[in-house]
Amino acid sequence: MKYYSLNDYLRDKYGKKIYKIAIDAGFTCPNRDGTLGTGGCIFCSGAGSGDFAGDRHESITEQIEKGKKRIGNKAGRENGGYIAYFQAYTNTYAPVNVLEEKYMEAINHPEIVGIAIATRPDCISDAVVELIERINKIKPVWVELGLQTSCERTAIYIRRGYELPVFANAVDKLATIGVHIVTHVILGLPGEDKEKMLNTVRYVADLAAKYDKSIPARFGIKLQLLHIIEGTDLAKDYYEGRFECLSMDEYIDIVTECLKLLPSDMVVHRLTGDGDKRTLIAPMWSTDKKRVLNELNRAIANV
Repeated sequence: MKYYSLNDYLRDKYGKKIYKIAIDAGFTCPNRDGTLGTGGCIFCSGAGSGDFAGDRHESITEQIEKGKKRIGNKAGRENGGYIAYFQAYTNTYAPVNVLEEKYMEAINHPEIVGIAIATRPDCISDAVVELIERINKIKPVWVELGLQTSCERTAIYIRRGYELPVFANAVDKLATIGVHIVTHVILGLPGEDKEKMLNTVRYVADLAAKYDKSIPARFGIKLQLLHIIEGTDLAKDYYEGRFECLSMDEYIDIVTECLKLLPSDMVVHRLTGDGDKRTLIAPMWSTDKKRVLNELNRAIANV
């Protein structure tokens, strides 16, 4: 079975290797500042899912330059470029003039070919859409939306803070301006069996398929293994034995089934994910990323 990987998409679009540089732009989240709650989503780390991002006390430019150094000279050898990934917390949750200043600083960097904005669908106002549309005309913009699940019962448990129609409405707003919309899905959430996980992927695929091909939007998906991170409320439930993590074999089987459901032109940004080894509680098999990816690719090739 073949799928449209992020690496393939970037090669097709830019003709060279592209690297993402994770940035912490200093934002917060309505699920942390008291607007919706103060604890964040039940699985979210203290870094707001930006554990590998830069230092929020540094400028965007400084974080980009340090990110380039971390990547090393691989990009130079391949004449590559970079995408500035606004990763930590909710990156449309600020006054529009503040957002514009941050985005433009990244866009104006000569080696940045585009930006990726991780955010919540309930933080996509009309003013934010108008700003993103303007930025997208300068350099390409990806908007990464945290859906995690289409199951409303699970969404309540993880304290997502919005109902499913909010997600569909945000996608509709963004599709009309032609940005790349990436949906984050977590596999292995407590209380979800394989069929519920597949239903979430069906929902994402069906939503993307409803848009006419004349709309210039591009759709992508990130499949993320549930990680149990020290210090989260999810970790408390795990320690109390309220659920078990997926085994590697279970995860590989589910990912393979997920890929079968996706449109051939949907970009698969991720098949799994990294947890910070310093704070990861489970599943520990995920720390051997090379082995996991090898097993995943072997299983996918045999379908």
